[in-house]
Amino acid sequence: MDYGIYFAYWEEEWNTDQKKYISKVKELGFDVLEISCAMLKDASERELQEMRRMAEDAGVKLTAGYGPSAEENLASHDEAVVANAIAFYTDILKKLEILDIHTLGGGVYSYWPVDFSKSIDKAGDWERSVANVRKVGRIAEACGVDYCLEVLNRFEGYLINTCEECLEFIKQVDVPAVKVMLDTFHMNIEEDSMIEAILLAGDKLGHFHVGENNRRLPGKGGLPWYQIGMALRAIGYNKNVVMEPFVKSGGTVGSDIKVWRDLSKGATMKKLDEDAAESVTFLKNVFSGPNGDYQSNLLSSRQ
Repeated sequence: MDYGIYFAYWEEEWNTDQKKYISKVKELGFDVLEISCAMLKDASERELQEMRRMAEDAGVKLTAGYGPSAEENLASHDEAVVANAIAFYTDILKKLEILDIHTLGGGVYSYWPVDFSKSIDKAGDWERSVANVRKVGRIAEACGVDYCLEVLNRFEGYLINTCEECLEFIKQVDVPAVKVMLDTFHMNIEEDSMIEAILLAGDKLGHFHVGENNRRLPGKGGLPWYQIGMALRAIGYNKNVVMEPFVKSGGTVGSDIKVWRDLSKGATMKKLDEDAAESVTFLKNVFSGPNGDYQSNLLSSRQ
């Protein structure tokens, strides 16, 4: 497994220059930097090529995440919105190809954050989203990108809240590039068992986000990391494990994520860096243990 972190751990705004984090994450012990597609909307090919070279020179893999706006909603009943969304993803996926990015994850089947003051038509939105994700998924496949649908908790999304729902969704889409994305923060809210959800995802798991029950760095909360690591090894997961901690209040990031108190406890940039380095060391340790009887039992108990 390759271990990464989302740039927004250090930032208050989504649309910011994220190139500066390439060398930083390498120095802190990470293999992967996850960027936001927000920074790519107006990026030129020259800028994309520069970022790709920076990542290659540093030996850092790039992945991408995104929370689509309401104007980029593939589940919308408004045909103009859907047309705009498909054009947006077509552009972004071609830019990811230039960047040599092979994983895009997030609520890329609906929009985020959801406006729950509006009426919810889950059945209708599901049908529309399946059809439109199928179209975008084929574009992603042509660009060499895994299009990973993030299972979100009920307070941030309504269309896909559990791994089981996501598996049914991608079955209906029926495009190999469209995969499941799980996130421990959301799983802790929605799944009866995070371990069972990972085992259920199996080889359909395309991307994995990690964060504590309170969205702090792994190791600073109460989630069962050893068992999570065992479950990932039991399904043979060898892709990216990306931390998505949100510890700073303020700005658009703090507002969107609903961070209303300083979870960093007044940490300086140096302290944030030290905490991230300690967390990735911790996670590599607990996730890279030897295969044992527990893993065998995990699988045999479900057969």
